[in-house]
Amino acid sequence: MKNYPTSELQPGMKVTETIFTDNGQMIMEAGTALTSELISRLTFYGIGSVPAEPLPETAAPMASAEPIKEPAVAIPSKSRASNPSYAQKIKAQPEFMAYQIEYQKKAYNIRSLFDSIIKHPEDPVDLQRILDSCYMLAGMTKTTIDFFDKMHNMRLDDDSVYSHCLNVALIARQMGKWMQFPQEDLDILVLCGLFHDIGKVQIPDEILNKPGKYTDEEFALIQQHPTASYKLLEKLPIDERIKKAALMHHERCDGSGYPQGLKANEIDDFAEIIAIADVYDAMTAARSYRSPLCPFQAIGMFEKDGLQLYSPKYILTFLNRIANTYQNNRVLLNNGQSANVVMINSKHLTRPMLQMDDGSVVDMLNLPDWEIIKII
Repeated sequence: MKNYPTSELQPGMKVTETIFTDNGQMIMEAGTALTSELISRLTFYGIGSVPAEPLPETAAPMASAEPIKEPAVAIPSKSRASNPSYAQKIKAQPEFMAYQIEYQKKAYNIRSLFDSIIKHPEDPVDLQRILDSCYMLAGMTKTTIDFFDKMHNMRLDDDSVYSHCLNVALIARQMGKWMQFPQEDLDILVLCGLFHDIGKVQIPDEILNKPGKYTDEEFALIQQHPTASYKLLEKLPIDERIKKAALMHHERCDGSGYPQGLKANEIDDFAEIIAIADVYDAMTAARSYRSPLCPFQAIGMFEKDGLQLYSPKYILTFLNRIANTYQNNRVLLNNGQSANVVMINSKHLTRPMLQMDDGSVVDMLNLPDWEIIKII
């Protein structure tokens, strides 16, 4: 059977061999039918490719075990108009529209910056101007909740490398604030996020955005992007942590990452923070092969496997803080019902207390079959 890059897998395909991490941990048995969540799990573990059976040409992709899209529910048009969703309310705000315009400008500026570094590596880079631009955007959000609300509602299909780098920089900055880093370190952390994927820009667009299957050579080129990023930054007069974050953000504490297979004490601290921000942004963004994961689904994957892959001091802070940003949000459940999150369970972050539409309060810890599949 053919080896498929993880980015080409589709729900419904079956893996033909048991999948292990580099350190021997089994994460998927042979014969497993892939779902959107399982494909994201492979990405989470840094599995670059897997042997799989292709979908029959006439077969429709199999639905995820935890469907991402809202099920069709008959709602009168009047009710829908008089009760806009949480996301609709955010997008209707003048502040969001202003943020969207500035966000797009900043993403374009990152593109121009990357192009300049590649074409004129000897030219000086105005780091303060870059930082001022990012902080100006960050200043347009009032609270942590407001920041994540705006970021998630900025999502477009197949977010560009530049948007992804901007998101990772802003998420990393927020993590640094949670860790009470001094301003100097926050600045470096933002720059680590902005530059971490610069090497992807050297990959030709026809390969990076190829709609069909990668050749082995093309996929090997994509996997080299951390090394390519490091080489582009290597001679620039910038903090070494920025260069290390570019090189090491796909390394994992258990040694299962790439390109060097480093373990916990060998990975730079800032690279570990960028790794978490990078994976969270990737999982909650739409991709050609899957819908975006709900933040609660992403949190659940981190809860299940994160302590093996990431530094506990960073991943635990991230999970507890980000889960609490979703308190009071309205959510859609896998049974078609909707509810309000009224309390986060600190020991089981994806199993909060919910207030149902009939006014009753339920504890998801007592309802193992219920899952949050969407923030609405």
